[in-house]
Amino acid sequence: MAEEKRFVFEVESAKEAKDGRPSIGPAYRSVFAKDGFPPPIQGLDSCWDIFRMAVEKYPNNPMLGRREIVNGEPGKYVWQTYKEVYDLVMKLGNSIRSCGIEEGGRCGIYGANCPEWIMSMEACNAHGLYCVPLYDTLGAGAVKFIICHAEITIVFVEEKKIPEVLKTFPSATKYLKTIVSFGKVTPEQREEVEKFGLAIYAWDEFLLLGDDKQYDLPVKKKSDICTIMYTSGTTGDPKGVLISNNSIGTLIAGVRCLLGSVHELDVKLLTEDIGELKPTIFCAVPRVLDRIYAGLQQKISSGGLLKNTMFNFADSYKLHNMKNGSKHVDAAPLCDKIVFNKVKHGLGGNVRLILSGAAPLATHVEAFLRVVACCHVLQGYGLTESCAGTFVSLPNELGMLGTLGPPVPNVDVCLESIPEMGYDALSSTPRGEICIRGDTLFLGYHKREDLTKEVLIDGWLHTGDVGEWQPNGSMKIIDRKKNIFKLSQGEYVAVENLENVYGSVTDMGGYIGTALSLSLLLL
Repeated sequence: MAEEKRFVFEVESAKEAKDGRPSIGPAYRSVFAKDGFPPPIQGLDSCWDIFRMAVEKYPNNPMLGRREIVNGEPGKYVWQTYKEVYDLVMKLGNSIRSCGIEEGGRCGIYGANCPEWIMSMEACNAHGLYCVPLYDTLGAGAVKFIICHAEITIVFVEEKKIPEVLKTFPSATKYLKTIVSFGKVTPEQREEVEKFGLAIYAWDEFLLLGDDKQYDLPVKKKSDICTIMYTSGTTGDPKGVLISNNSIGTLIAGVRCLLGSVHELDVKLLTEDIGELKPTIFCAVPRVLDRIYAGLQQKISSGGLLKNTMFNFADSYKLHNMKNGSKHVDAAPLCDKIVFNKVKHGLGGNVRLILSGAAPLATHVEAFLRVVACCHVLQGYGLTESCAGTFVSLPNELGMLGTLGPPVPNVDVCLESIPEMGYDALSSTPRGEICIRGDTLFLGYHKREDLTKEVLIDGWLHTGDVGEWQPNGSMKIIDRKKNIFKLSQGEYVAVENLENVYGSVTDMGGYIGTALSLSLLLL
């Protein structure tokens, strides 16, 4: 890597290829960890402690909210405070325990984000149960597979998803004994469930089960499993990622250190929700930010020649100043006030940080939003196996556009050469498979020691993503190791590269190309 290395430092030397293993580049660590990894947060030994400490500190602050529907239209948010949520979580936990479920039991949660989802998870955390999210997006039969593979005995489910749970019968009934709806239960659903000897409850009905009961909370250890998070593989069944309390606590300590160091920090209806909610931190996937970008571009182009010219001039002027080292708040304050203020208020007016993850954010979208949203726009990267957070770009660093940023300050990162693809971790521009080491890593795949050994080698998690170190110490994803095809003439083709090429073509050709490459992924 070039000598700049502003945001990382070397902690372990490179290793030449030997014993059949590829060469490995130096291991790097975030400069924010130059004095060692961040220490654990005092009193935070489990995921339950995160919630408990927040309740103790902010009992009357709003925690969970949902929008009222008035005459078929979304109205104001109605909030529950941390203390109100805590009281409901305690009742919910007593109800779970009254069903005979003890510490170490497996609890499934199935549905869209909502207050009941969070409360179900916190009840699991309180009583040392394994929280197991259920996803139908992992493919046909995934819900049945996860229930059986994780041996789930109780599942909390969104009302409209109950029919999907019933489709897992009779296979899932070997383990599943109790179903709790986030809402109501129809007489027909109750009859179907009871026919298999299971119990089913509406949300309010279930909360009453623990009214006259009180269960002590077990002592939680850092080494305890907090969740089994199933993730799709390139082929085969979903893999159950075992994540401990320690992994999550370690990540939080690292993020806390990082934010302290830098000092700032239905999709179609989302912008309306944002305007009503007025968030200060907005986490999103690129698809959402792409839609926001497209909507803004449409408004700009339809605003007339004068407004269009003024906006584009302000955009270019502020971006130029930011590229020359100005912080976003100092780059063009007059433009912020006169031109970009409407964009800021379209996002609620209070957003200080937009964090994008789950997929690459297009560089032109990232650059545009860094200018016009009047806030920090950062990309993050991580896997389920690395507790979701491994890299994050930094505020006011325009040189990190299109990259993941440097590692978070509680992991080591190195690249491993991939000779068959022409990637050399020891070259002047280091490229290779991204490998991660640290306490944020998972403990293994549930019931799949063989798969665990494939990706965890000598303490390093092999991600399958191909990265390139940038001179400033940030990482850029350039390829994928596993999703490749070897053609008859001996050449390797990565489908992600094909998708990027096809996706750059405008009009229908781009859509056809993307559909083609995605269909290849499903083969």
